[in-house]
Amino acid sequence: MVGSRERGHSSKSIPSAVAESVPLFRQYCSCECPMSPIGPSRHFALPHDSGRYRGKANIASESRRWVYDGVDAPPTASMCQSGDVEHHLREASVSEVIIIGLDIAKHVFHAHGADGRGRAMFSKRISRGKLLDFFAAQPSCMVALEACGGAHHWARQLTQLGHEVRLIPPAYVKPFVKRQKNDAIDAEAICEAALRPSMRFVAVKSEEQQAAGLVFRTRDLLVRQRTQLINAVRGHLTEYGWIAPKGPSHVARLADLIEEEDMVSSLPEAARVMFRLMLDLLAGLNNRIADLDKEIARRAREDEVSRRLMTIPGIGPISATAIAALAPPAETFAKGRDFAAWLGLTPLQKSTGGKQKLGATSKMGERTLRRLLIIGSSAVVQQASKRGAPKGSWLEQILTRKPRMLVTVALANKMARIVWALLVKRENYRAPVAARA
Repeated sequence: MVGSRERGHSSKSIPSAVAESVPLFRQYCSCECPMSPIGPSRHFALPHDSGRYRGKANIASESRRWVYDGVDAPPTASMCQSGDVEHHLREASVSEVIIIGLDIAKHVFHAHGADGRGRAMFSKRISRGKLLDFFAAQPSCMVALEACGGAHHWARQLTQLGHEVRLIPPAYVKPFVKRQKNDAIDAEAICEAALRPSMRFVAVKSEEQQAAGLVFRTRDLLVRQRTQLINAVRGHLTEYGWIAPKGPSHVARLADLIEEEDMVSSLPEAARVMFRLMLDLLAGLNNRIADLDKEIARRAREDEVSRRLMTIPGIGPISATAIAALAPPAETFAKGRDFAAWLGLTPLQKSTGGKQKLGATSKMGERTLRRLLIIGSSAVVQQASKRGAPKGSWLEQILTRKPRMLVTVALANKMARIVWALLVKRENYRAPVAARA
């Protein structure tokens, strides 16, 4: 019989069904072994020349000691807890590593290398200063990272070193994290997620694309600060019996009203000083927001894609340039519905058992673009409610059947699909013509 006979084990012929599934096994014994593939009462003895498995059992003279290389099923939990199993990383040449999962942070990074079958080759902690030197010494391979802060910067750096970089949304990596969480486990999870054939990846952005998106991030920050100041001014005035109307235009008039005799007599001097300070800050924010609006309008006039998008009703310079700067390439999506789903403008689905259950909008993806599209669609719906929609149009029909807010979100979804079509076909928007009766 081909194979080796372990000391103290009786050799028998292997069952045919098991021999077909495990061709490397040649014989089995009848001892009490919890690692047996066919039950707790038997285990297979391996040939000494087997390269895939390495196992030794010497029950008569010493305790069982198993070495698991991660190819097939792991040992039982009881053996792992009792210390009878030794987990290790296989010593392999660097040329066998085809993918590296990289968990990034501010100062400490962790790299996990694997071969084509997903077996761990190495797991290494790397400092920030030595990261590029480490990858420069590696042969060209795939490097997977989570699409988090700083990921696009490191993706560009690693691409220059000749590696193929893939960015994965963190939500798609989380299911691959095993039990506890640390840098090594996160890097291994990133590596396993990147090997999935159906995994979705994030396009790496250039420095120019990130700089263009920074304009909108800055404007949003200033708008939020302006809103906070307006709420603070209105709230503090309420404590002294003054009610300011809503809206930035009304609050701007308070700079003149606060010096009038009625308000001067009702406000303490210390309160008037603080109100003047907040109103001065508000005026400065308005000027900076106006400057950014002019810059965005200039970019919209110079960019061909933005001019094309502005032909869609409800999309102005801000929305057009934001889509051009923040949205991934249109070719990333197979159809317009996928682009609308990426923006979070589709219902959240919780279907099961063949029954379709749709909830509210998912609100996933890029929140800035979703908000701009909803603001633009609400302006279109408001004008259609006041002046009337075109006869026989989709908007006129749905306004007669559905609530106004639902129509607003549905129109934003429709605008997203139109945006995708214009970006793919590189055409201007053509308004649909109502069919004649």
